[in-house]
Amino acid sequence: MRVDSREPVSPFDDRLELEGAIETEWRPGVITGGLLLGVAVILVALNLRPAITSVGPILGEMRDDLGATATWAGVLTTLPGLCFAAAGLAAPALARRFGVGAAIASALSILAVGLVLRVIDGPYVVLGGTLVATAGIALANVLIPVVIKDSFPARVGMMTGVYTAALQGGGALGSALTPPLENAFGGWRQGLGAWSVLAVLALLVWILAARGTGRAPVAEAGKQGSGRSLLRSPLAWMVTLFFGTQAFLAYVVMGWLPEVMIDSGVSKGDSGLLLGLISLIAVPISLVVAPMAARHRSQSPWIVGLGVFGFAGMVGMMVAPAASPLLWCVLIGLGMSVFSLALTVIALRARTGADTARLSGMAQGIGYLMAAVGPFLFGLLHDLTSGWTVPWIMMLVVFVAQMTFGAFAGRRRFV
Repeated sequence: MRVDSREPVSPFDDRLELEGAIETEWRPGVITGGLLLGVAVILVALNLRPAITSVGPILGEMRDDLGATATWAGVLTTLPGLCFAAAGLAAPALARRFGVGAAIASALSILAVGLVLRVIDGPYVVLGGTLVATAGIALANVLIPVVIKDSFPARVGMMTGVYTAALQGGGALGSALTPPLENAFGGWRQGLGAWSVLAVLALLVWILAARGTGRAPVAEAGKQGSGRSLLRSPLAWMVTLFFGTQAFLAYVVMGWLPEVMIDSGVSKGDSGLLLGLISLIAVPISLVVAPMAARHRSQSPWIVGLGVFGFAGMVGMMVAPAASPLLWCVLIGLGMSVFSLALTVIALRARTGADTARLSGMAQGIGYLMAAVGPFLFGLLHDLTSGWTVPWIMMLVVFVAQMTFGAFAGRRRFV
């Protein structure tokens, strides 16, 4: 039965067509979905944020010990976003060449090496190790949605929710556990380096889960992608801009919200706890909303609905930040939870694993480049205006853009 590419008849038709496309066009070492693979996906996800979030709580000590400047600290905190962009764009080619299973194993190996490398010497080695570690993270960021699409075709929403929840949980653990690890092991180097153990554990479980996976025939992979540049696809750009605007907002919130709250009279300790709350809120929302949204023909209402909460929270933070910071942060946390839907639509807007990899690479490569600009623009506007109103107005404009792009990206179509 021939199904129209823009309006499939049912999810079962989608699945049949997907399976046929995988068999004939794309075979990047497809892994059969199962419990062990699900555990492996969760362990990989737990590794994709601690390398970044573990630095913030001990950044001052790192600077003092290394004799590093504020400029060095700025480069260190900007590197992840830029590396996500560059390495993310390369991930689909690596998956075609070596297979998804082998590419993710390589990403975890690179991450583990980078986590060790960055704690063995001076400030430039820290930067180099961070670059290596985030390159591994970027590759896995792009390829895990492909695994979910190919290996759990009937449970895309559920697995995306679980993956996103684990990713957010890993970020929270990175910031919460690094100071205790530093104290337990006797220094910031040991505290940061300890996270390499989690990466090695994920690598071992992933190797067991992905045994027997093959590699995409190069000729077939190349044939599949010829003449179908996603750069010419309006839908691909809607997905990319949706992902980019939500990442832009998230990076600004993570980088600047504590300072905004401290400037309004909230204590340093409370501002840190409230920022952690924003990340934790995303965990249950990801587990519940993503599977529910994936079962509907359109994810647009869910995307816009979460956006309204986040928009309201940012209005409150702009108008009266000290009046009810807990409420504002809860609302912002609900808005930031749209990240799980950004990953879900990447999987749902593509029919095949090949297209999922290419769309994921485009959305995350360009999207994280947009995200890297966000904190800089927010700080620049603050410096130019000597206040927080204009930067928050910029954020509200971007939030409206996110809901608009998300509404188009959530409609039931395919690239």
